Amino acid sequence: MPYFDERLLAGLTTFLVLAVTAGSLRAASEPGDAAPGPSKVEFFRSRVEPILRNRCLKCHGGEAKIRGGLRLDSRASILEGGDQGPAVALDRPEQSLILQAVRFEGLEMPPSGKLPAEEVATLDRWIREGMSWTAGDTASRVDTPSNPRPTKAKANSAPKVVFHAVVRPPIPPVVHADRVRNPIDAFLNARLEAAGLSPAGPADRVAWIRRVSYDLTGLPPTPEEVDAYLADRSADADARLVDRLLASPRYGEAWGRHWLDLVRYAETNGYERDGAKPFAWRYRDYVIRAFNDDRPYDRFLHEQLAGDEIDPNSVDSVAATGFYRLGLWDDEPVDRPQARYDGLDGIVSTTGQVFLGLSINCARCHDHKKDPIPQADYYRLLAFFHDVTHPDGKDLKEVGPAPGVPVMCVREEGQAETHVLLRGNPNALGPAVEPGTPGMLGECYASFPRGSGKRRALADWLTDRRNPMTARVMANRLWQFHFGRGIVPTPNDFGALGEPATHPELLDWLAGELMDGGWTLKRMHRLIVLSGAYRMSSRSSDGGLSKDPGNQLYWRFPMRRLSGEEVRDSILAVSGVLNDRAGGPSVCPPIPAEVLAGQSIPGLGWTVSPPEEASRRSVYVHVKRSLPLPILATHDAPDTDSSCPVRYTTTVPSQALGLLNGEFANRHAALLAKRLVRERPGSLDEQVRRAIRLCTGAEPPAEEIRRDVEWIRSLEKDARLDDAAALQHYALLSLSANAFLYLD
Repeated sequence: MPYFDERLLAGLTTFLVLAVTAGSLRAASEPGDAAPGPSKVEFFRSRVEPILRNRCLKCHGGEAKIRGGLRLDSRASILEGGDQGPAVALDRPEQSLILQAVRFEGLEMPPSGKLPAEEVATLDRWIREGMSWTAGDTASRVDTPSNPRPTKAKANSAPKVVFHAVVRPPIPPVVHADRVRNPIDAFLNARLEAAGLSPAGPADRVAWIRRVSYDLTGLPPTPEEVDAYLADRSADADARLVDRLLASPRYGEAWGRHWLDLVRYAETNGYERDGAKPFAWRYRDYVIRAFNDDRPYDRFLHEQLAGDEIDPNSVDSVAATGFYRLGLWDDEPVDRPQARYDGLDGIVSTTGQVFLGLSINCARCHDHKKDPIPQADYYRLLAFFHDVTHPDGKDLKEVGPAPGVPVMCVREEGQAETHVLLRGNPNALGPAVEPGTPGMLGECYASFPRGSGKRRALADWLTDRRNPMTARVMANRLWQFHFGRGIVPTPNDFGALGEPATHPELLDWLAGELMDGGWTLKRMHRLIVLSGAYRMSSRSSDGGLSKDPGNQLYWRFPMRRLSGEEVRDSILAVSGVLNDRAGGPSVCPPIPAEVLAGQSIPGLGWTVSPPEEASRRSVYVHVKRSLPLPILATHDAPDTDSSCPVRYTTTVPSQALGLLNGEFANRHAALLAKRLVRERPGSLDEQVRRAIRLCTGAEPPAEEIRRDVEWIRSLEKDARLDDAAALQHYALLSLSANAFLYLD
């Protein structure tokens, strides 16, 4: 059991270190610190040193990786200590941690098994007599040419992002000023001009309205909306369209889904039983309302981290703390302390990655390998959440102006002391730590409260203008969800393990704009989607492909496939059955029996909703960790076990096959065919035109209509299908076409 061995090694290391550090604090005149006599030195050489070599130095002196931060290859290093502090107490030798460990009194070292009694007695005598070492040199090492002492590791290499407060850079000059609609274009075009590249021309108006409609609402524009926009030739037509989309309640549903990806939103606990999280949907509804209301991002962050402290009488503020309850939860843990810290790790990881763009979770068991984040900083951040508890086992709380409203939430209870866990092991406590923030980001505050109010203080620190990360990270996410790739392509990791920013000056300008604009997001959306960069066509060019094949400089707009939710919602919309009712308990659309059969108890936790309810938007579909809705899973829905910063797009046969053969697509193809007959009775040509307009927004040329009609007639003749069946096959083809599934 290697994990068990590591825990033991960590314990011994810590334990030895504690004793040593205590010894280092003693004055030289105290017992045991005088120069050792010949007999004691000989005792060390002949009896103690072989034990250290054979039993200890493999993990505490002979490798570059030192277990528990403790070295045992010199008296000085033993006295210096390790993760758990002093390992030898020269003034109280019987209490030395090293002796407790070799006696298996709590700590158990070495992990290979208990030492023979005579070796334990040797170490006991050595410590009681003052821990003598080589004569004349209390820092002599016990290393050998084949077992050299490694040099101390250098500090972590500098991260790829400069962690300084946001300072808005000047807007760069460009040669082609006619290409600049707003400052975003200046930053991009300055880089393009330096690289000898030109931006793609503007997208046609149909492509643009389809792009911005999906981008802001997650739904396609209706043919009537497209026609109204095309007929509007006023100078502010684009701006008024954007304002209408941002004012739509559909906006919050689309952008709330982005946020739910980040915070691991699910309505069940995971593991085999995958029990329900009652009323998790209230957190989802809170997020959607917050986006629709254009709640400032700093307030949005405060409510999720400390809503119960900010306004305990507000349903919204209390429901916002469901943020803490979204992760995996083991209802039958083998090791309860370990399970508890696994849950806390989920909160620390999500907080660090989502708000700060840092992989702080890498420091749970040891100092971060790349970024300057010591293990203690991880536990200082964890200390903010150590006292977060569930109100009761039923996840209910009566709050504020709506008595009896059940909410999944948290509250502060107690004032637990937080310790560094050696190697992340809750059974090996290291030094105690106070609530604090990563030192690499600077100190906005000298200290934080230990008790109630500490989470609110953390939120204050996160949204303080001196904090270098919060605004940058959110500005980067806004750019990512509009352009398909962040300025920092690894949006949850701005550190050395991530990728560097392609346009750091633009990112800083956007971060400054976000803060200066009162942290409101709709203002940022408007700025981005009305830029010339967002208006570009996705058409390629030889020069662009030659000089920048990855489009790192944004010389064209990136084409994208619809997300899983957009695919399902668009099928519902064009088939005419989309139910746009907002909020409330989640729904369970039908799932094929073959899929349900994969559950340990088929159908458990999935009560199929009535057809009208099952046709609601995908953001309102019940998120069961062990049973994702097939059409969403097939089209790359997020893994809910951890924060999902990017929806990676796969192209696999199961996607096309699922649309052509799946129950959902075929059922809605039949509904689309009936809609075509109902809206354009008696004319197959008009039914084909209507299908193309519903699915692509574009007015099809006569030749395209003619070919499609011929194909339908061939089905009637060659496959002997009746009119309704042939039209249904055409509707299915329309729902599977690239022109429907891809933008641009």
